[in-house]
Amino acid sequence: MSGASRTLDARGGRGLAPEFTMQASMLDAVSASSDRGGMVLGQGLQGEPLTISALRPAPTRIVLVGGLYMARQVALRAMAVGAWVVVATGRPDAWQVLQKSAGNGPDGRPAPVVQIRRLTPVELPRPSEDGPLMVVHDGGPTPQELFPPRSPWQTTVYVLPYLHPQAGATANAADLVLLQRLPVGQAQLAARIWRLPPPMVHQLTTLTDEQVVALGRNLWRPLRLVTRPKEQQILGPVRRD
Repeated sequence: MSGASRTLDARGGRGLAPEFTMQASMLDAVSASSDRGGMVLGQGLQGEPLTISALRPAPTRIVLVGGLYMARQVALRAMAVGAWVVVATGRPDAWQVLQKSAGNGPDGRPAPVVQIRRLTPVELPRPSEDGPLMVVHDGGPTPQELFPPRSPWQTTVYVLPYLHPQAGATANAADLVLLQRLPVGQAQLAARIWRLPPPMVHQLTTLTDEQVVALGRNLWRPLRLVTRPKEQQILGPVRRD
């Protein structure tokens, strides 16, 4: 696994990231972070805000193991800090809520900031510092490398509904892994993939619906997902679905 510990920071860290433009309607959906460019992910055990440097001047991989709610929340917050979001999925209806939240353009058509695609290679928008790109690959527990991050300011997020033995290579290549509650068998598989000691394995099996573990090299950080009122109107309450 690459240097994931640099992608998660507690409030007060120094970030080197750009300022973005965004729709005014999105400002109410998330709370701002003191880390310039850091995307608020949740709260630490002491209630301190935690941010994730998901949009960086380097190709970035993030693996989410858990429910659709967390995946959509991460994508929604990327939109809120100015990112283009392309979702490649076999369940497009589940992602339409993001496209609706982006609103319509001047021509009355859905805003192109969110694109819902099939699980086939397509030409992607060219990412830049002013227009970073998040590609969400929602293709089941054994994703193919349809959209590997090859350029700065591109982040590919792999949504895994559960941990599968064949996903080990994808997980180990990630800059950051976000884990929701796992059944005992999958927690034992996580132990083999990341060489976790028994106390960490047990913790993975006892997380509540709103709890997540951020995992990376030299990183094991339990946190709590927090949903703002405007986000709840779009996504509903925090849950592991």
